[in-house]
Amino acid sequence: MNQEKVFLPILLGTNRKGRESEKVAKWLSEKMSDREDVETKLFDVRDFDLPQDDYGTSIGKDFPEWRDAIVRADGLVVVVPEYNHGYPGSLKSVLDLLLKEYIHKAVGLVGVSAGPWGGARVVEACVPMVRELGLAVTFTDLNFPIVKDKFDENGKLLDEAYNKRTADFLDELIWMSRALRWGRENLPSKHHQ
Repeated sequence: MNQEKVFLPILLGTNRKGRESEKVAKWLSEKMSDREDVETKLFDVRDFDLPQDDYGTSIGKDFPEWRDAIVRADGLVVVVPEYNHGYPGSLKSVLDLLLKEYIHKAVGLVGVSAGPWGGARVVEACVPMVRELGLAVTFTDLNFPIVKDKFDENGKLLDEAYNKRTADFLDELIWMSRALRWGRENLPSKHHQ
């Protein structure tokens, strides 16, 4: 088995003030960095200076750090809070900067909510959207319900059960990322020419 590291960037999908999902994204970034089989980099939608008068892949070239990371990536982790049963527009705006760069790469979805469902509905809302981008969604979502109770004010995890849940989530994402990388490198596809 090829134990070469997989590169899995994380995208924090909200620019909201006081966002609790930032604690999730930073904690997850640390957990991933601790693993010997993963390289990661945290991206934050706040850091994308998106224009108000243009949209989509035509402006993707204006964000070379994101584009280059996704070109190199084996997969992607998206940390997304649930706002009114949906995902933030800022997340969609950043994801829509690229298209072909995502094709046949794995994505793991991390749902965050203030309420008891842990972002299950936003994960469901994301699935058809990321699928249209060419990403392959894992079946092991990671959900953070009542997120304010999961971390202290310094971002320290309070619920130890998340260590195993996160390991399982990452194990599946890494497996899919490796399988799809092998496929991209070894199987002909009209999308990889």
